[in-house]
Amino acid sequence: MNIICAESLKFAVKYYLMKTIQFRQAIAQAMTEEMRRDESIYLMGEEVAEYNGAYKASKGMLDEFGEKRVIDTPISELGFAGIGVGSTMTGNRPIIEFMTFNFALVGIDQIINNAAKIRQMSGGQFPCPIVFRGPTASAGQLAATHSQAFESWYANCPGLKVIVPSNPYDAKGLLKAAIRDNDPVIFMESEQMYGDKGEVPEDEYILPIGVADIKRKGTDVTIVSFGKIIKEAYKAADALAKEGIECEIIDLRTIRPMDHEAIMTSVKKTNRLVILEEAWPFGNIATEITYQVQNELFDYLDAPIEKINTADTPAPFSPVLLAEWLPNSEDVINSVKKVMYHKK
Repeated sequence: MNIICAESLKFAVKYYLMKTIQFRQAIAQAMTEEMRRDESIYLMGEEVAEYNGAYKASKGMLDEFGEKRVIDTPISELGFAGIGVGSTMTGNRPIIEFMTFNFALVGIDQIINNAAKIRQMSGGQFPCPIVFRGPTASAGQLAATHSQAFESWYANCPGLKVIVPSNPYDAKGLLKAAIRDNDPVIFMESEQMYGDKGEVPEDEYILPIGVADIKRKGTDVTIVSFGKIIKEAYKAADALAKEGIECEIIDLRTIRPMDHEAIMTSVKKTNRLVILEEAWPFGNIATEITYQVQNELFDYLDAPIEKINTADTPAPFSPVLLAEWLPNSEDVINSVKKVMYHKK
């Protein structure tokens, strides 16, 4: 009886210490807590200060930390990305916010040729503890030049770590880890997730970089995904469960370094793999996972691997075309049934 009471109390305390907040609030909390802990950390980007962030992810931070640590910039991504990289060489730990990673293309030279390479080029004399964060991929009717997914672009570059959380809990714990990391981290969010709500502990916690999370356990097929598009996997899994098909859903959370073992362990159990990614179909994260799994677990596979991506075109503006362009839960259901050899 005492053991039961103790466990019940432990659960009650844990539940009490959880608070439901928005994704944007989780981001703001992570940055605020880390800036209170370490004065070398500062935030820089367009509209991060006076406007509280383009998506209100830095709300209240200017009032607490002042204009020397929460810094508004001109529309010059190359300039402020370069300032951030250079400041790491004098002992700072900057957080650079891009209003969208589509705009980061203007500053990508600083990310790829300086941030990612400076440790190696300096013979280890200069680590580069910097976080580049902001939204990636589509966000509704923003059309071709504002709806691109860049995870695979940055994951292709040695020296960078790439994180794409899908919920407030993961976002806060992983952003705190990213800020404390001594390597450059690409931290990718979504404009369409900033209002998402989830439970987040009020006590401090940090999630390890490079560890995936099994969001749903299953025995019939493994679904690997990350970022906001994983919601379509959840919808599909609920529908498939009504037909007796149990999906195991792995949220990668970190793209590089990738939790190779989590994927392999799951596929050894289910013998089938579907990969859902909001990116163009050529040369993406799903392609890399497909190679790794078939190379190591070919004899375990009971069906060819299915990968689900956007259409191989620039993102359309029309909402009707956009719905056709993006992957959805029906695509996931069809792919799962295909690897299960279920007839339509």
